[in-house]
Amino acid sequence: MNPNQLTQSLKQEATRVGFDISGACPAVTPAGFHQFVDWLDHGYAGEMNYLNDRKEAYEHPSHVLPGATSLLMLGLNYQTSAPSGSPPGTGRIARYAWSNVDYHDLVHKKLKQLKKFVKDLDPSIGVRGVVDTAPLLEREFAELAGIGWRAKNTLLINKTAGSWFFLAALLLDVPLQYDEPITTNHCGTCTACIDACPTDAFVAPHVLDATQCISYLTIEHRTAVPLPLRSQMQDWILGCDICQEVCPWNRKAPLSHESELKPIDGHNPIELRSLFEITDEQFRARFRKTPLWRPKRRGILRNAAIALGNKPHPDNLIALALGISDCEPLVRGAAAWALGEHRYSAADEILRKADGQESLDEIRQEIADAILRIRTDKPPLD
Repeated sequence: MNPNQLTQSLKQEATRVGFDISGACPAVTPAGFHQFVDWLDHGYAGEMNYLNDRKEAYEHPSHVLPGATSLLMLGLNYQTSAPSGSPPGTGRIARYAWSNVDYHDLVHKKLKQLKKFVKDLDPSIGVRGVVDTAPLLEREFAELAGIGWRAKNTLLINKTAGSWFFLAALLLDVPLQYDEPITTNHCGTCTACIDACPTDAFVAPHVLDATQCISYLTIEHRTAVPLPLRSQMQDWILGCDICQEVCPWNRKAPLSHESELKPIDGHNPIELRSLFEITDEQFRARFRKTPLWRPKRRGILRNAAIALGNKPHPDNLIALALGISDCEPLVRGAAAWALGEHRYSAADEILRKADGQESLDEIRQEIADAILRIRTDKPPLD
């Protein structure tokens, strides 16, 4: 089978297994590799040390598949419905995590079908499918494959699908018929994504300081959230969609037809107060197969406490009282801060009681700061 026939067959099979977008490109050193290294050197990756640990591997796809010659870049739409309002006691989750599956599992299943298809055609072909965990600059290759262009918010935009899609790659050690690369950026003078970011995470168009990004803070950042960023996190507890929601290219983006991405009840938004009542085992049973598992229970409860602090309500106090006595210091510290955002005398009482039971100096400082805010900046209310 010649490269053109193989490419057409692969694209048809990709559509059959459920991918919405496909494009082929050669396996080369990405044009933006040196910018990626510079980004790492600036510290913009934060605690994502795995990026720096294997940065050399991003220089060429042969580090992912020995002898890699071609890539078939793939897109899977994940927009399913519009976001609902988030009343007191609830928090927002990024759209990709509204279902009860981890998209990695879903996409890998489709990639395995494509790999089998290739092997059935020719067992001698080397092939590997990856989705955002291998050292591969996917957006660089997606541009090269004609799928889209990198927007000012660093995400990939397709003229038809917008940016609401997962990217994946099928690497092969044989040539394909390559698509024309995208060389024009269609964002124009628009800066909606940059202007809308609550944390000012974009240091320049196309440059994201991940350490300021709500998605990073709620997922990858494993310690206490820096104080200046807590109020700017709003009510997001996993990821953030703001820069995508304001993008004009997403106004007509299609809905996904993938049944496994159907939102489940309770994720748009998610009820937060009851999360403080569940154990590690219960959290595992409920979220083990979903994206909420990545930050683990302590990360989600830290985020939930901050979200409750950003939307003060008297009904939050019971949950935050549980949080400030949690076994995890990360949760206790966030709950102390959140209680300090409530102007109720009951919050002051909870904090004073917790102070007498807390042994860690850093948490006691969080408690002291919260009490001070209640008693000075925000006089307690009955």
